[in-house]
Amino acid sequence: MAAPTRRGPARYSTIGLGTQAEVVVADRAVVVEAGRILEDEIVLVDRLASRFRDDSEITRLRAAPPGPVPISAELGELLAATLSMSAATGGAVDPTVGDAMCRLGYDRDFAALPDDRDALAPPRPAPGWRSVVLDTGRCEVVCPPGVWLDLGATAKAWAADRAARRTHEAIGCAVLVALGGDVAVCAPSEHEGFAVAVGDRCDDGGGRSTESVRVRSGGLATSGTAKRRWRVGGEVLHHIVDPSTGRPAGGRWRTVSVAAASCLQANAAATASIVKGDDAPDWLRSLELPARLVDHAGVVVTTGRWPRDHDEEAPGR
Repeated sequence: MAAPTRRGPARYSTIGLGTQAEVVVADRAVVVEAGRILEDEIVLVDRLASRFRDDSEITRLRAAPPGPVPISAELGELLAATLSMSAATGGAVDPTVGDAMCRLGYDRDFAALPDDRDALAPPRPAPGWRSVVLDTGRCEVVCPPGVWLDLGATAKAWAADRAARRTHEAIGCAVLVALGGDVAVCAPSEHEGFAVAVGDRCDDGGGRSTESVRVRSGGLATSGTAKRRWRVGGEVLHHIVDPSTGRPAGGRWRTVSVAAASCLQANAAATASIVKGDDAPDWLRSLELPARLVDHAGVVVTTGRWPRDHDEEAPGR
């Protein structure tokens, strides 16, 4: 792709991590460099965290003998970020749900899942994030036997944050990175921000409601149960697992969108809200996080400063 010469915003789009990936930059002249950085981060996180690659680091962890296992600095960074989100969400986001995902039938790339299966393996609660012992200084991790890591609740958002930060540092202008429903923004303080559409697709295909918010910094993420659905024994399942049961979260919310200081924090809060159900609005308010929650009847509940422009770093603890 030839380097463009005209100034103004530009977009680079690709497919990665099973979803649409794109970067938007305020200066058209640097869009090729921005696209290269995004591609690099997609390749990295797939190599680190794909459950469906025999050569990924977390797949090799599953086959490792008991005891400390050396890991790359990048996987150490991702695991540290994930475990911090587990603590922040009270365990609602838990990387030890890998076995539960497989028991639910999500044991291969989503595009390769069969239309239906005859039977479902008995559910089993996740072992719990505290069972994962990470030594960041030594770049080692200990996972007890039977613990299968699934970093799907954090890896895309972590990659979006990294890509946005790296791009902004390399080229200087305002940057938005979107990986599926995960958006990260890095921009100079004087930049007007990016308009981001926040949508909700009805489970029954009955329609789509969308509003737009302007993001000047940090992250905006949406988690929901209407996509990535499959059938086992005639039962419709989805990919957001309640770690306490090993079953798909069955709470009140169909879709939750959250703004926070980073995409990682926003994604963790949105996913945790699906799991927390009725308790989610008060939990989000306690963290002063702007959020938009849509229940299964289409009723919308908001918290914090939503839907005002998200131009301040929310305390995504």
